[in-house]
Amino acid sequence: MSGSRRSKKKNINYNASPEDTKFAALSKYLSDNYVSIDEMKLAAAAPAAIPHSEMREELCEEAREEARVEVCEPSADSAFNICETKIPVKRAAARNSKSRVYMQTPAYDLDESPFFGGSAAVRLDSLKEAVGQIDESFSEMLLRLIDQRGMKDSECYKKANIDRKLFSKIRSDKNYRPSKPTVLSFAIALELNLEQTKEMLMKAGFALSHSSKFDIIIEYFIVSGNYDMFDINEALYAFDQPLLGQ
Repeated sequence: MSGSRRSKKKNINYNASPEDTKFAALSKYLSDNYVSIDEMKLAAAAPAAIPHSEMREELCEEAREEARVEVCEPSADSAFNICETKIPVKRAAARNSKSRVYMQTPAYDLDESPFFGGSAAVRLDSLKEAVGQIDESFSEMLLRLIDQRGMKDSECYKKANIDRKLFSKIRSDKNYRPSKPTVLSFAIALELNLEQTKEMLMKAGFALSHSSKFDIIIEYFIVSGNYDMFDINEALYAFDQPLLGQ
């Protein structure tokens, strides 16, 4: 593995700026891929207004998901037979306020549910079976990848700029929930490709988003095959983003 050899230590250039020629390719990548929250909201209402045509469908769905709020409330008939989806929409301009549209999803009795149907004992068994099918955790995936790459634990967390105490917590607790920068630091240290990085983020409950410049910068370096932590942090600093391994 090419990244297993420790390169000569470099210092971050704290005078770097987005206008530097060394960031020209990164700046273009950001320009082509960054979509603000406002643009995502616009995409949900008017997809054609988003300049990146190949991203429109993905953005529309992402925006709709973010706008959707599921609220289940008990009723007189059943504690679970009504579920309302509340989507904020604007009232007429003359009223100058927000309204809410309520769309009620079809209700069915718990006994008719393919998952909860049957007796309480059967439902409990089904729930236990579902809960028992938990996927590999972030900690388990991290340790597996370290072993697969033939790395020592110390080699990995030092390359990721992660403190030994934090790594010990991750190693000793398979259900440990790290921060997003911590996950990405390990992804860089392990030189994961984009799909593997997304999978590792998912294990910790995160995802890469094109509404985040931080995420796009990390994605750019991964796609480019540059896993140098100093180069990445220098670019993050230049674009006023938090650094990895801090």
